[in-house]
Amino acid sequence: MGKRKGTLGGGTWALPGGHLEMGETFEECVTREIFEETGLEVQNIKFITAQNNIFDDGISRHFVTLLFSADWKSGEPKNLEPDKCERWEWFTWGDFPEPLFIPTKNFIETGINPLEI
Repeated sequence: MGKRKGTLGGGTWALPGGHLEMGETFEECVTREIFEETGLEVQNIKFITAQNNIFDDGISRHFVTLLFSADWKSGEPKNLEPDKCERWEWFTWGDFPEPLFIPTKNFIETGINPLEI
C-alpha cells in the first residue's frame, strides 16, 4: 500500500491505481499503473468488483472504482511517483494501516480477500 500525498486522500493508505488512458483495456491500465507507481510487473490480472466512491470533501466528487487482483511477476517496490506517494509498504491482508483511502476502505469492508480469488 502507498501513503498518498495531495488533496484527495492525502495522508491515507491506498492500493495502487489510476485512470484509464484513451483506448486502453482494463488489464493494460492495471499493468501500466502498477508499473508506473511501483516498478512492479504483474500478471494473471482478474476483475474483482466495481464500487461507487463518494468523496464529501467540500468539492463532492463521485468515482466508479474497478478493483482487480494480480500476481507479482517481477521487481521490487519503488516509489516512482514521489509527488503523489510518500512511500510503499507491504502489509499482511487483514492487518491494514490507518487511515485508509476511501476506495481502499470500502473494498476491505466488502470482506473480499483478493488473495483467495
